[in-house]
Amino acid sequence: MAKRKSAVKNGNGDLEFANRLWSAANRLRGTGEVAEYKHIILGLLFLKYLTDAFENRHRFLTRAVTDPANTEYYVKEASAEYIASVAEDKDEYLAANIFWIPPQARWSFLLANTHQPHLGRLIDEAMAAIEKENPKQLRGVLPKIYARAAIPAQTLGETAEPLFGG
Repeated sequence: MAKRKSAVKNGNGDLEFANRLWSAANRLRGTGEVAEYKHIILGLLFLKYLTDAFENRHRFLTRAVTDPANTEYYVKEASAEYIASVAEDKDEYLAANIFWIPPQARWSFLLANTHQPHLGRLIDEAMAAIEKENPKQLRGVLPKIYARAAIPAQTLGETAEPLFGG
């Protein structure tokens, strides 16, 4: 029989993320049914995925405008306003097949508000804003269950914060 390989990954973070995901699920365990907190976690994961893709493109655009090697975006002596306008141009995201994420729906905004008593409402509003900005692909798809979930805001914040390295 072959020996079982260790679950520890060498430096790639898989085990660390799995531990954080398990920890987040454990925080929610006492607050309701598995079926409910499953949707809470999956919705947060999807929101994080969307905002990570958006933020990666945002960083790329910000760098590209100031990089002389980038013939598509480079502008010599670009002003801060111009750089911001390119980085916040919705069409630049849609052209790259990345969902446009409005500022109030970005993970950084939500993470900054994890200790607010109305965090659930903010997450629901973020989901609705993303759907509104991307109606063809996401209309009615994202969960808006956080404000009415039987989860205290503090627990929701404690779940989101470590899950994504806040």
